[in-house]
Amino acid sequence: MYAVVFGKNPKLSKAEFWAFTRRFGLRARAIENSENWLIFECNRRIEHLFHKLGGSLKLIKIIGKGEEAINEFKYSKHFTISFYGKEDWKLWRKMGSKIKKNFKEEGSSKFFKPRNVYSMPSELILKGFPETKDFTFLFGNELYVGETLMIADPFELKKLDVGRPRQRAILSIPPRLARIMINLSEKREGNFLDPFCGVGTIVQEFLLQGLNAYGSDINPKILEAARQNIKWLRKEFGLKRNAHLEVCDAKRLQKCFRTKFDAIITEPYLGKPLKHFPSRSEAMRMAKELDHFYYPVFEGFAKVLKRNGRVVFVFPAYKLEDGKIYRRDRKWLKKLDFEVLAKYTDFEPRHRVVRDIHVLRYRG
Repeated sequence: MYAVVFGKNPKLSKAEFWAFTRRFGLRARAIENSENWLIFECNRRIEHLFHKLGGSLKLIKIIGKGEEAINEFKYSKHFTISFYGKEDWKLWRKMGSKIKKNFKEEGSSKFFKPRNVYSMPSELILKGFPETKDFTFLFGNELYVGETLMIADPFELKKLDVGRPRQRAILSIPPRLARIMINLSEKREGNFLDPFCGVGTIVQEFLLQGLNAYGSDINPKILEAARQNIKWLRKEFGLKRNAHLEVCDAKRLQKCFRTKFDAIITEPYLGKPLKHFPSRSEAMRMAKELDHFYYPVFEGFAKVLKRNGRVVFVFPAYKLEDGKIYRRDRKWLKKLDFEVLAKYTDFEPRHRVVRDIHVLRYRG
């Protein structure tokens, strides 16, 4: 039995997790759901696949239920405790003391106690004390006790973002979201294209996952930046595969690529940065104007996608002046033989433009 702890957008992370299980042929069954974590059984071990998840922070092996399950913990010289679903500082300290007492016969141990928080940051395990064990307590309908097996590496994600030679700080998609979008496609292998690749964030992830990577951008200078980043990535991560990059208008992809694609994963131009939260009428106008651009883009997609190919595409939605979110219903997608399978939003509270992620199937 396993558990995963989700990141800052748990709804999107949970959707990604289930798409991930289908993508890799895992038969997983939910045991207990929470907003921020999921306990599940799986027919296969998934430790070797966890790094392909973008929205999950921890993979936990469930050892048992109830406080008595701490007797099953194996000795560790250094350990910490993570609580999920309950904030009880006294209980947190009590569990730590009991575990330390159980370990006493095998040797001394150190219980790390961070101030005013209930879960130790991943830096403790990933950096300063790699031998540290993280014992977890998940409070739902029952208390599930486990041990952290793997943690998403924030240093690798940072390296893929700001460690590469060429960057576009405001305009680039975060590497974690690129990873999430690939999983949402549910395509495990084949030809993958980002037709608005910019400096190459999504194409980088194609290569890291061993996929046939293609990218294009209408701006030659930006595409050259992507080439530099791909060259750096291959050297830094020891990758043998390379990406096929072309200067190309996304409306005319069939003139640039002779291959057919299993999936298109992309974040296009989302409009000009906004200086204020728009009114509903302003948001409707901006979305309608951008649809005049997106329509021929999807016509171009239809010419290069395989039948039943997937598209994971970021449309703009808008956070309005009244705090609500405006999401345009694009009925024209059906006219072009694209079926909307799912839609998810991703944004920070300060954002005026919201990522409206669509997962689509091409039925042409």
